[in-house]
Amino acid sequence: MPKDALAIGPAGEDNGQGFEPLARPRVRALEASKVREVANAGFGQPDVLRFWFGEGDQPTPDYIRQAASEALSAGRTFYTHNLGALDLREELGGYLQALHGRAFDLDEVSVTSSGVSALMVAMQAILDPGDRVVAVTPVWPNVVEIPRILGAEVTRVGLRPHEGRWRLDLDQLLGAITPETRLVLLNSPSNPTGWTLPADQRQPILDHCRRLGVWLLSDDVYERLVFDETAISAPSFLPLAHPEDRLISANSFSKAWLMTGWRLGWLAAPQALQPDLGKLLEYNTSCAPDFVQAGGLAALRHGEPHVRALRADLARKRQRVVAGLSGLTGVEVSPPDGGMYVFLRLPGQDDSVGLAKRLIQEARLGPAPGAAFGPESGGWLRWCFCVTEAAIDDGVGRLARWLE
Repeated sequence: MPKDALAIGPAGEDNGQGFEPLARPRVRALEASKVREVANAGFGQPDVLRFWFGEGDQPTPDYIRQAASEALSAGRTFYTHNLGALDLREELGGYLQALHGRAFDLDEVSVTSSGVSALMVAMQAILDPGDRVVAVTPVWPNVVEIPRILGAEVTRVGLRPHEGRWRLDLDQLLGAITPETRLVLLNSPSNPTGWTLPADQRQPILDHCRRLGVWLLSDDVYERLVFDETAISAPSFLPLAHPEDRLISANSFSKAWLMTGWRLGWLAAPQALQPDLGKLLEYNTSCAPDFVQAGGLAALRHGEPHVRALRADLARKRQRVVAGLSGLTGVEVSPPDGGMYVFLRLPGQDDSVGLAKRLIQEARLGPAPGAAFGPESGGWLRWCFCVTEAAIDDGVGRLARWLE
């Protein structure tokens, strides 16, 4: 083979015998997930309490599994429309209308193969290399790494702990959003902090983006998991939006319906964007599997009692884990307003990755390291409390003994 046949462009490096088959530099520069790094240190150890991933310890409800099983048995193994099966999109429109108090046209909703895919496709649609993105952080790393994969530059606006809660400096965020900004990324309720955007901050953010022509992408995957008993969901931009607004809501079935392994999500976006989203879905995954979409349809049609029960269960477990951890000497705990995580910091500990690995080996306790979510939370740990109360109590006890 001729030497130049090995060249794959600028991502290859000449090793003296040809060009190495390497990914492009921007991809090679991506950091591997620190959550996975810590989890890998604990896999295969059955006595470790696994609080590192963002999922519960219970399987998907039976009525959802049954609907997908029946669809699979019926032979629903063919392609669907790129934007999703018609019945699921119609059901999503009705669900969003009931949740947010305004009508959603069929052409405002598209189904994706996971919430991650929803974020990727949305950003592929609107970002060019060199575009400027503003993100509220700390945040799930995929949210800020996707723009980097696409060649965009990310400016972080950090939440800060204040009086036991993480807070957003609204003026700082608005100041960071300039005419040169292409996209604002906001995840509320937040993974990992549990911070939830106050309702009165929605309109100033939306108005500012509207004036400057900036896109706003809201990661709403935890919107149903809030601990305000008077609210059906977290404060959303969707009820405030005009049809022509550059607003996209990315969501997923993973959390509120315990469907993490199903990989099914959706986008609510302007009608004008949908044809191009359809093209990108074709070139990414073509469509979500039909029998998986059948499970999503059952979740929407029959799942409200389950969602309410899950919220009540998480509220009790939130109170339990916060009370337990707050009772440990020197432990700083930030009670979440939404989501399924508690964020905590141990006295004198700044290296959260090293600390999480030590806790696995020495306490058989497996949290996620705060450093995975950005420099703003490098000394913190994330603890998923969507587990049994016995596991929560056991975890608090193990941490107490380790601290002693």
